[in-house]
Amino acid sequence: DDSVDYPDYVHPLCEAIEKGEFEQGILICGSGNGVAITANKHQDIRAALCWNEELAVLARQHNDANVIALPARFIPYNLAENMVKTFLNTDFEGGRHLNRVEKIACK
Repeated sequence: DDSVDYPDYVHPLCEAIEKGEFEQGILICGSGNGVAITANKHQDIRAALCWNEELAVLARQHNDANVIALPARFIPYNLAENMVKTFLNTDFEGGRHLNRVEKIACK
């Protein structure tokens, strides 16, 4: 049981997304909270902590989340796999949600 400092992995992923090297990212830790909090420190990242498929869909459709954070201690592998597939294959709806998403960033 080697422990790791999750920010050492979260920051490089988020920086790669900010540079346009990736469009989306997947982060996993015990509760999902640490990786989500760390990711959301980045200006262009909208990380969503999800524990079911409906949340993964809404994170993409309504919040244009570009990172999904998964709580490994609380969800089985098959659910995590389905959530990732759902997240990656769901589009942002735009419309009324676009104005809200544009107001998220602190400038």
